[in-house]
Amino acid sequence: MRLTRILRSALLAAVLSAPGAAAAAAQEASPVVAAASDLQFAVSEVAEAFRQETGQEVRLAFGSTGNFARQIREGAPFQIFMAADERFIEELHRDGFTRDAGVLYAVGRIVVKVPPGSALTADGTLESLRRALAEGRITRFAIANPEHAPYGMRAREALIHAGLWEDLQPFLVLGENVSQAAQFALSGNAEGGIIALSLSLAPQLRDLGTADLIPEEYHQPLRQRMVLLNGAGEAAQAFYSYMAQPAARAIMARHGFVLPAE
Repeated sequence: MRLTRILRSALLAAVLSAPGAAAAAAQEASPVVAAASDLQFAVSEVAEAFRQETGQEVRLAFGSTGNFARQIREGAPFQIFMAADERFIEELHRDGFTRDAGVLYAVGRIVVKVPPGSALTADGTLESLRRALAEGRITRFAIANPEHAPYGMRAREALIHAGLWEDLQPFLVLGENVSQAAQFALSGNAEGGIIALSLSLAPQLRDLGTADLIPEEYHQPLRQRMVLLNGAGEAAQAFYSYMAQPAARAIMARHGFVLPAE
């Protein structure tokens, strides 16, 4: 299926949590950035702009924030951690794994995304999902795993807010991270899913179905924080600082992130 091939090529880096890739990258001169998978398209673009402006490169590993936090505790050779939920960085800082408490770089949002021909309509209030469940028109619905992926945690909160969490249990398909959830939601084997707005807006996924923003009051905010890890070098520090520059902020805003004040 052409759609599946497009999704696999677009999301391959995010589907792989990449501890092995990170270890190999540690042998290179470029620092490794562990980035939440909702950042795949946005931060890849920022990293390219950084390379063009400075001549320096970073290596990007995309995956679940919770999994990356565990890998950092186990000694993974990352120099920057860009989390989708600041709680994980606060805990790493408390336990001595980071230089400081880091900085808030964005607030994320979640959307309902449905593929062409779905039994659902893209409805952020989740009323279309409620009707489809009641009428037996749901076979699979994708979210990221809420046990370790912040976007999955917020999807669960939104479904609980709408009173749908329990009824949806038999139909849930859990992605290892939100990028894999997007792949499942748009593969044609599910009626849709709840994914990151930043992924839905990416050129590679924008036209693969329709999306609608879930009201922010349905869930806790996705306060996304980044931090320099112990042992971070000068190139990591340069990229970390670059994320606050106008060029990087413009890219992040274009990908649907709410930016902290200057």
